[in-house]
Amino acid sequence: MTLELDVTGRRILLRGCNDRTAALAVNLLSQGAVVGVDAGQLTTAVADLLARGLISQAEGANYGEFDLIIGVDTRATMNSVSRDVGKVTLVGGGPGNSGLITLAGWDALQRADVIVFDRLAPLSLLQDLPARLIDVGKMPHGQQTAQEAINELLVAEAGKGLRVVRLKGGDSFVFGRGSEEWQACTDAGVAVEVIPGVSSAIAAPELAGIPVTHRGLAQGFTVVSGHVPPGDPRCMLDWPALARAGTTLVVLMGVKNLGPIAAALIEHGMADTTPAAVVSDAGLLSQKIVKGPLADIAGAASLAGINPPAVTIIGDVAGLDLGSVQAT
Repeated sequence: MTLELDVTGRRILLRGCNDRTAALAVNLLSQGAVVGVDAGQLTTAVADLLARGLISQAEGANYGEFDLIIGVDTRATMNSVSRDVGKVTLVGGGPGNSGLITLAGWDALQRADVIVFDRLAPLSLLQDLPARLIDVGKMPHGQQTAQEAINELLVAEAGKGLRVVRLKGGDSFVFGRGSEEWQACTDAGVAVEVIPGVSSAIAAPELAGIPVTHRGLAQGFTVVSGHVPPGDPRCMLDWPALARAGTTLVVLMGVKNLGPIAAALIEHGMADTTPAAVVSDAGLLSQKIVKGPLADIAGAASLAGINPPAVTIIGDVAGLDLGSVQAT
């Protein structure tokens, strides 16, 4: 049970006890509530919560001391509790397949008043939700919504006392500018919650049957952005060091610059025969996988018509053949 209001710090009384009471209590605790129980007979699980000091015994309590009273077999009854302060929840939606969003992320979507979403978010989930939808997607070399405008939108909607979900693909903090949105909200006095998402940096290789680490082949992996090529004044990456690192290299947003990236790695010592793979539309029915040696991977991807979103994996693990996996 997830309540349709902010219960942080609220005193909530559970009247009665059955097999579901412990689950309800733990859910409320996870939302920041202070929980008491008024019941003549306790289940083992509820008794355990009491023994651990997570909830309190409230037999014969003055009900006026509580903000919310929940009867086990009835709907909740509120004592002058209102929701007048909005909140922004940053939700990482995973790599696009609707089944790869977390349970917490799905719950936030269902409770949202407003959903501000990107094009790579799991859009199929939005069809029947009651929330107002606002599309702020950024198309490569196409329609764009300025990040500053998105920040202002989040603050403005939350300022109306609304529950605002900012839905992104992957994880909000992996090249998703989630930290910028967090800062903008907190600077404006708006509460922020973060629900992590499954990053395409790991999910895309995995769905293509490529582990980013594998005993005897790779003891680590490095995730970088390829949105600017090596040698560009805006590039902050040490490509010579990456070529020598000995870890699996995962490149996000690198389709356009895959040729220069491969050339830079080879120039700085990575073997031109190093296995490489490009995975596009990971987890979707349109998923494509292209493999080849590092020297040829850019041409192979172009020939196969690979377009963003795509993830490139460079390293010995890309040569494994575990078979592709279709997410459900």
